[in-house]
This record gives sequence, C-alpha cells and structure tokens, in this order.
Amino acid sequence: QVQLVESGGGLVQAGGSLRLSCAASRSIVSISAMGWYRQAPGKQRELVAALTSGGSTNYADSVKGRFTISRDDAKNTLYLQMNSLKPEDTAVYYCNFPSVYSGGYYHDYWGQGTQVTVSS
Repeated sequence: QVQLVESGGGLVQAGGSLRLSCAASRSIVSISAMGWYRQAPGKQRELVAALTSGGSTNYADSVKGRFTISRDDAKNTLYLQMNSLKPEDTAVYYCNFPSVYSGGYYHDYWGQGTQVTVSS
C-alpha cells in the first residue's frame, strides 16, 4: 500500500506561485505513472499534469507554460510547481498514483487533497 500526503496549498494572489508536494510512504522508483488533478466547486475533476518514469509529461492546455510536474525518487515525492497563478486555478488539488501493485492487486491511490485559492 502507498499513503500519499499532500502539502503546499494555500492562499496566494494572482501572479504568485506555489509548489505542491505529494510524499509517498514507500519507494516510488518502480512507479511510473503519476499525476495531479484538480476539482473546483461545481466542476468535474480534471487532469492538470501527468508524468511517466521516462520523463514524458502531459499538461492541460490551461496550465501549459505555467505548471511543471516533477518527481524526486530519493525523497519519494511528486511535485507540482505552479507559477503565474490565476483565479481560475482555484481548486482542490489531488495527487494520483493510478496503478500501484500491492497485496496481489493494482491500486489507484489518491492524496487527501490540498486547497489552492488564488485571489484577484
């Protein structure tokens, strides 16, 4: 099993920056697929950024050029660097490890979510 603990959310002004962290309870070296999602009130959850062990990344059009997803295997941590934040970025952000083998099954793990609020 993998426990995911998010941190780094908060209240910032438009144009500011935040770095979200997702710390895993075990080694993430063997875990190739990771991502960040967000959900704003009244809206569906959407993929913000995804990463694979080969270095491939995928970003929502709305965050391209502003957000960067990265991983630090030595720290068992996934990051989302968010720059030039806009009010429309306001949402609860979740980290996701979609396919982790544990106890004979593949599991879809999610962090608890961290609130990001961007004021105008």
